[in-house]
Amino acid sequence: MDQDRLMEFVGKFAGDLGATMAAGNIVVGDRLGLYRALAEGPARPAELAERTGTDPRYVEEWLRGQAAGGYVIYDADAATYSLTEEQAFALTDPDGPLYLPGAFELALGSLAATDRVVDAFRTGKGIGWHEHDDKVFSGCERFFRPGYTGHLVAEWLPALDGVIERLESGARVADLGCGHGASTVLMAQAFPKSTFIGSDYHEGSIDEARKRAADAGVAERVRFEVATAQSTAGHDLDLVTTFDCLHDMGDPLGAAKQVRSSLAPDGTWMIVEPFAGDTVVDNLNPVGRVYYNFSTFLCVPSAMSQSGGYALGAQAGEKAIGQVVTDAGFTRFRRVAETPFNLVYEARP
Repeated sequence: MDQDRLMEFVGKFAGDLGATMAAGNIVVGDRLGLYRALAEGPARPAELAERTGTDPRYVEEWLRGQAAGGYVIYDADAATYSLTEEQAFALTDPDGPLYLPGAFELALGSLAATDRVVDAFRTGKGIGWHEHDDKVFSGCERFFRPGYTGHLVAEWLPALDGVIERLESGARVADLGCGHGASTVLMAQAFPKSTFIGSDYHEGSIDEARKRAADAGVAERVRFEVATAQSTAGHDLDLVTTFDCLHDMGDPLGAAKQVRSSLAPDGTWMIVEPFAGDTVVDNLNPVGRVYYNFSTFLCVPSAMSQSGGYALGAQAGEKAIGQVVTDAGFTRFRRVAETPFNLVYEARP
């Protein structure tokens, strides 16, 4: 046995174990407002505890762990902790274009299904999206919504051929697999002349989406309904969107065919999917690791709980998505945009 390689692997283990436990602490810091309070200025543990109405000894241990993980900065001379501008940007603004705590909420919610996932490995059965811990639904939105906030209206929609003009003049849009409706509401706020239908098979998410639309003042132009992507009603639609959900479906081809039949002859389907290459080797990187592991707990079990025979997984890649699109009868398919976490495609009849 190579002792150097063994110790290198043990070092990787230590990093992973620390990161696993850090997930809970990051969610604690988010819920208690510890990051936001620390962004006000450097503080000793007792000072941060006073700002947040929390216990100093708990805060002290939390701060030490955050400093060890590189999430806060420790000044040994002053015995204070602080956030850099970059750390504060990523950890304190849930409405900004980058917000990391939501991803850890999603991770904790996913891990709650560990026993069921073990059973699924043995039986080959699926786990429905609706069967997961509630933190999966809220965490998923909080993980993906910042990317939508930063890129959807400013970059992704403009990359589609002629879509912005139609949205500005008044388009009919369906947002399939909309979850809590973050993407639907963002589009409705940006394009007041257009009307939107958001759908998801999870009733709890649709209830929340309706509340979000009402709070955003767009409920008169946005309708949410409980429906699968394969059964969503609609015709002569100008735009259909699917955000980070096509790969979760047990019958993505059926969904693609439904989209094709619901579009106007010159309509557009915008497909947003997790960033992925076409081969396993392409995805052996930190982002691929994130998505493969989430996919094992969420995406593949979701697809296998449905009829259809597909389980694309979160790292399907452009080739696999393109195959579904062309098999459904679309004649044009192209990648139009990308971020470190998403790929955006355009499909046309």
